[in-house]
Amino acid sequence: MRPTAVARSDMPGPKVYNVWWGDKAVMKQKGLVQYSVSPFRQRATHNLFRSYLFNGFTRLSAHFGYWIVPFAVGYGTYTWAKKYDAWQNSKAAHVAGHSH
Repeated sequence: MRPTAVARSDMPGPKVYNVWWGDKAVMKQKGLVQYSVSPFRQRATHNLFRSYLFNGFTRLSAHFGYWIVPFAVGYGTYTWAKKYDAWQNSKAAHVAGHSH
């Protein structure tokens, strides 16, 4: 049984189609496909902000009820907890007999 070959970080030999960085003397690689984007499709963000002013506001306002109610409940809970914590750590709460 033959042991496996040691992996080295040397430059590839002449039988390998992996070109070393900047080495122009090695054969061209086979099976390479180069893709490009059409010039008509390169302007993906054309009028992005102007379109968002109209379309984005319409979309957000349509979903206003779905996110304002959970936000209001969460913010109300947060403010109540902050006030209750401040009261619990105050002298008035200790006089009233409440403990942590």
